[in-house]
Order: sequence, then structure tokens, then C-alpha cells
Amino acid sequence: MRITRDSLMKLAKTKVAEMVYNDRSLICVYLTGSLLQEEPLLGGTVDIDLICVHRTEPLSPRDIIRFTDEVHLDIAHYDQKVFQQPRLLRKDPWLGSYLCEDPIVLHVQQHWFEFVQAGVSDQFFRPENILNRCRPQAEAARQIWLDFYSGQIAEGPIQLQKYLQALELSANAIACLNGTPLTERRFLLDYPARAAAIQRPGLAAGMEDLIMRDPVSLDVWQTWLTTWEAAFSTASQSENAPPRLHPTRKAYYLRAMEAMCSENPAAALWPFLWTWVRMRSLLHPGDSVLQTWETIAEQLALNPPYMEDRLKALDAYLDTVEETLDIWQERQGL
Repeated sequence: MRITRDSLMKLAKTKVAEMVYNDRSLICVYLTGSLLQEEPLLGGTVDIDLICVHRTEPLSPRDIIRFTDEVHLDIAHYDQKVFQQPRLLRKDPWLGSYLCEDPIVLHVQQHWFEFVQAGVSDQFFRPENILNRCRPQAEAARQIWLDFYSGQIAEGPIQLQKYLQALELSANAIACLNGTPLTERRFLLDYPARAAAIQRPGLAAGMEDLIMRDPVSLDVWQTWLTTWEAAFSTASQSENAPPRLHPTRKAYYLRAMEAMCSENPAAALWPFLWTWVRMRSLLHPGDSVLQTWETIAEQLALNPPYMEDRLKALDAYLDTVEETLDIWQERQGL
């Protein structure tokens, strides 16, 4: 199958028509995410992000539906009640942003979308509301750092997950100054442009330093990705696996990492780590890939013995993020 933006749009429209026919509770379905970009594919793969709004609480919050190994649907379901308070959505960096950043409406009843978007987008891009979406993320990242030092985060696998969460929050505190939040696959592909847009290009390089230590050769990457693939195949079969680790998404992550690892290893490393910390708890303690993972974490200086140094670097990075937000606020006259 030849994958183009037009063919993807046709797939999306056909699926939405089927959904609307079978589910009379659907009020609105709109398309967001990478398909809004001129080049949506990464590593020859793509997901089609749909937001479905229902009259009542949906049966499931999220569905992953396979088309091919290269294409799948990622559908988020919401009760219409979620959209009834525009003031709250103006402060929501995720749902609010993707509602206002020019989504494509594929189904709507009684002008629902136009009415809701008008209420949310009114004042959405005012500086004070932008800051209201950014500050809480920076504060949440700082709270994680404080939790480390207060002993609330025990030594072990949870440390790396919390550490990455703090990085994600701090980067999105910057990214949301001029766009939607960064998603996992394109996280460090898109972050440099967001940082450069506010004249802080060093923030992107600093983020890379927080997850990398030494350059990684392609041979090492291939070994890592082979281990990752085995781990994903096992973890995705777990009854506790979240939708993001659905079996259909293996190629979605793997081919993207393969495409990025030679020219932009840090960009490839982010989804690698992001998925690993979520897969780890789904693997059997005796699984051999866990031992390989421990070796990888040590090579990256991301295991517990290095965490104190990593937290010092994180502290300095968060200081820079907080300072950046202060400067941006001052420039806006707030």
C-alpha cells in the first residue's frame, strides 16, 4: 500500500463514517496529531489521531485499531461534559491545545464543534492563559525533583520513570509557549524548533545531555533495538498493558527509532526510554531482557548509582526553564 496524506485521510473518513453508523452517541469526531503536518510519516509509519465526543460516558477511553503494520488509528473517547467548561480547557495543555490548533472535523452534529471551539479559543492564546498552561507543568517537574530529595521516590526502576516524567513536563512547559505539547515519538525532533522560537536553543541541547552520556554506535543501537523488540512483544501481550503499548504500535515505535538513531540518536533514545520504563513492570522478573536493560541503563548512566548526578543536572535545567518562563512573562507585560 502506498501511504500518502490523501490515502490516510480517506482511511480516516471511511472509518469515521463506519463509527457514526454504528454508534449513535457520537456528537463529533475530529482529527489531530501528525496527520495535520505536511509529512506525517516517521520511519514509514503513522498513527491517525481521532478525538471522539459522545453524548454520554464512553465505554472505553481509548481504542487502537490496526489498518496495516504501518498505519493504525489512535482514538480517544470523551463524554461531552468534558467540554462544558471553556475556562478550564483554556488551561488544559493537551485537550485544549488540540481543540484550538486547527483540527479537521470529520463528523459533527448541530454545530457542536464550532460552538465549543469558539468558547475555548476565545482568549486561549492570550499570554496569561498560555502561561497558565506552561507554569503548572514546570511546577510539576520541580515537585518530582523535590520528591526525590525528600525520599518519597524509592530507589529502583520507578526512579527512571519519574526522572523522564520530569523531563517531559519541563520540555512541554517550554513547548506550550508556542504550540501543542510534544508527543513521545517526535519529542526531541520537535523540541529544538520550539526552544529556538523563544530564543533559547540551548534548552534542546540541555535536554539531550540529560538522557545521553557518550555517543552510541549503530552496532550498539541495533543490539538495543533487538532487545527492545523482544521486550515489547512480551509486554504488549500482558492484560495490564496500556493502549500506548498495544501490539499494533510495535512497528510504529521501532521503525521510527531505526530511522532516527543514525542521524539523531537523542531523538531515537527518547521513545526508546519512554517505552522501556512502561514495559518494565509488565515483564516477568526472570526475563533475560531485563538484564540487558540494566546494562543499557548503566551505559547511559541512568541507573540508580548515577541518579544523584542526574538530579543535580535536572535541578540546573529546571532553574533555566523557570527563568525562561519568568523572562517570557515579563516580556508579555504580565
